[in-house]
Amino acid sequence: MNSLIIFSDNLSVLKTMPDNYINLIYIDPPFNTGKVQRKITLQTTEDLNGNRIGYQDKRYQSIKINETQYTDIFNDYLGFLKPRLEESKRILKSNGSLFFHIDCRESHYCKILLDSIFGRESFINEIIWAYDYGARSKKKWSTKHDTIFWYAKNPKDYTFNYNQIDRIPYMAPNLVGEEKAKNGKTPTTVWWNTIVPTNSKEKTGYVTQKPLKIIERIVKVHSNENDILLDFFAGSGTFGMAAGKNNRSFILIDNNKQAIDIMRQRLFAFDPLIIENGIDTINELCLLK
Repeated sequence: MNSLIIFSDNLSVLKTMPDNYINLIYIDPPFNTGKVQRKITLQTTEDLNGNRIGYQDKRYQSIKINETQYTDIFNDYLGFLKPRLEESKRILKSNGSLFFHIDCRESHYCKILLDSIFGRESFINEIIWAYDYGARSKKKWSTKHDTIFWYAKNPKDYTFNYNQIDRIPYMAPNLVGEEKAKNGKTPTTVWWNTIVPTNSKEKTGYVTQKPLKIIERIVKVHSNENDILLDFFAGSGTFGMAAGKNNRSFILIDNNKQAIDIMRQRLFAFDPLIIENGIDTINELCLLK
């Protein structure tokens, strides 16, 4: 397979892509929080003169080894998204789908925008990813979920591999019988899954990294082997990892150099072509035909 990682403004690259070219698009755009998102990665080792005290009063020294950040502020968020979503519809194959990952601050506005571009009839599901992790607010109900909108370019003909859905345990296995309890059940539109744990081998240190299990579910069910998959807010490259593991080609685009460096290392095994000067023509993309 051939795959691409592109360091560029995503809109300029999207405009070079042919019509009806991509099988599946997943994007996790900035959430317009109005903040600078920052993630610091520390390396901690035992040190008699360290700056931290841990278990059994042992001392440790913490050293900052990496910091990633981006500014998540847009004066016209929907204006920023609209041309990118319009290009998404154009380049999707007739049986392709778009998965749009957002949080509660902008989800209702984005839903209206998506309806206007893809058509309300193309809206298939609103998926809630619930993770129930982290601090609890004492002033309001704690927000512990994201929203993922699923739009099919053709609502009467789209890829949905039911047999590829992973099974989850029944909450009350004694009520369904031994055989059903053993096989488990398919998830609904509420996906319970923790965030990427801080001590996980999966952790890259990227600010907005999403769990591979969630993204891999989308890849397996909504695409087939040898399909071409696209994420143009690629971040830490989780969508590329899910695609590569499951024998799909991927195109990942990001204009954050730190993201490109993380993806270069993380996706090395899939030998992607890395383009760091943008794309002027579709010549590079033709590698993925």
